[in-house]
Amino acid sequence: MFLWYNSSLYERLALSRNKKKVKQLSKKGQLLQHPHDLIKQPYILEFLGLKEETVYSESELETAIINRIEHFLLELGKGFLFEARQKRISFEGDDYFVDLVFYNRLLRCFVLVDLKIGKLTHKDIGQMQMYVNYFDRKIKMNSENNTLGIVLCKQSNRAVVEFTLPEKQKQIFAREYKLYLPGKEELKKQIENV
Repeated sequence: MFLWYNSSLYERLALSRNKKKVKQLSKKGQLLQHPHDLIKQPYILEFLGLKEETVYSESELETAIINRIEHFLLELGKGFLFEARQKRISFEGDDYFVDLVFYNRLLRCFVLVDLKIGKLTHKDIGQMQMYVNYFDRKIKMNSENNTLGIVLCKQSNRAVVEFTLPEKQKQIFAREYKLYLPGKEELKKQIENV
């Protein structure tokens, strides 16, 4: 009973359209069985303190995340462990750098994050596919699950994702980030659109 009070179960039940699912979730907790169970849309990075209207680079975004890594891990969700920043992978004389490397101990897989400050392009998806393939073939152990890749961008593009990736692909995700939660008026517009 105390746990239900602290988790605001009654409020969530009152607001929910699917009360059965909310009750089920309150008993089991969040289950991570598939990669899409851990991927959010959007990620809210308000804790970084970056201003929405100012210009910042991918490097500045990455530095802000690293400086507040504990908050970023909480935003990612359950089971994440930080492994590396700017992880270098090399082959045939060329060096490539994965912005952020995490491991999810619940899914038993690497999770690679590539940061983009603009609109998602097919090149971003292709770059992440190369990183994921490299990790799967050269770094992960046989007992681990396939690597996941998240291209975290300012603006996603569903058509680019749909036509760049194979239809049955379940390893690469393009997700938007927001530097601030929307204001009351913007939330009202979003609700009206739904």
